[in-house]
Amino acid sequence: MQRTARDIARIVAGELSGNPEQLVTGLAGVREATPGDISFLASPKYLSAVKTTRASVLIVHKDLAVSFGGTLIRVDSPAAAFAKLVEQVAPQPVTYKPGIDPSAVVASSARLGKSVSIQPHAVIEEGAVVGDRTVIGAGSYIGHECRVGADCLIYPLVNLRERTTLGDRVILHGGVVLGADGFGFESVDGKHKKVPQVGYVEIGDDVEIGANTAVDRGRFGRTRIGNGTKIDNLVQVGHNCVIGDHCIICGLVGIAGSVLVGNHVTIAGQVGIAGHLTISDKSILMAQAGVTKDVPAGSIVLGAPAVPHKDFKRVHAALQRLPETLAKIHELEQQLAELRDRISATS
Repeated sequence: MQRTARDIARIVAGELSGNPEQLVTGLAGVREATPGDISFLASPKYLSAVKTTRASVLIVHKDLAVSFGGTLIRVDSPAAAFAKLVEQVAPQPVTYKPGIDPSAVVASSARLGKSVSIQPHAVIEEGAVVGDRTVIGAGSYIGHECRVGADCLIYPLVNLRERTTLGDRVILHGGVVLGADGFGFESVDGKHKKVPQVGYVEIGDDVEIGANTAVDRGRFGRTRIGNGTKIDNLVQVGHNCVIGDHCIICGLVGIAGSVLVGNHVTIAGQVGIAGHLTISDKSILMAQAGVTKDVPAGSIVLGAPAVPHKDFKRVHAALQRLPETLAKIHELEQQLAELRDRISATS
């Protein structure tokens, strides 16, 4: 990257103050930036980082008061402007040529759409269908009778077990496993007997699933991820869960079996959800919540067990005062004991 501050201001439609000929050679976060880099402030809470940043150019909000020795570019939305800049100057995404690598194994009954790209050592099993322009990454496995939609991007080492269905424009990152057996066992004569898992997984359109996430097949019927839902790395979705449309599920979330999640739900990092619950539309489960009861629509919960966030804040505030409260109780107990002694002495 070799652009002047003037060029960048033109790209992002920003107002420049400082040296217009400042050469920019890289993009970086405000804390990691080095001389020659351009960075941005997405929020005033990062203002303190300006004092120590080594960036040569900063993109900031047009109304933000900031003291900076380098060059500033003021815009309406710093995050959007930086994203636009990245699109202009970052290396182009890797593309995959249509065709089947000679080392790939494609069953005779599999059906491949137009301009499909099958990368080295991928396996496409009997009865599978792959839609137009979809990429199957190196070493990925598409199981028997799977259905993969159009314009999907399946990165290397993804595993789709039998009868898994993907919609269009689905992105699966490395290590994703869809359709593994649900964790179902019954105790018989003191031993754990496996319960057959004969269902399947259904993924809607425009879903993205992060690395090393697992979505288990239904015990009977389906496990479903709705349209537009985005799932982070290292998430576990149990058998027969139904996740609604346009949800956000962050890393290290664990969802037990048969949970129903509504639309536009946000589940923050390390949340655990017990089985057979309903998480209703537009609710927010904050980080590390342990959810053991149904969550009404529009709720914000946190804590373990999870409670409404206002209740949690009150309880937490009380806990912060607990040492003072205990000291006061101890003082009152002493005063009460002295009062009893006086009463006893006069009786």
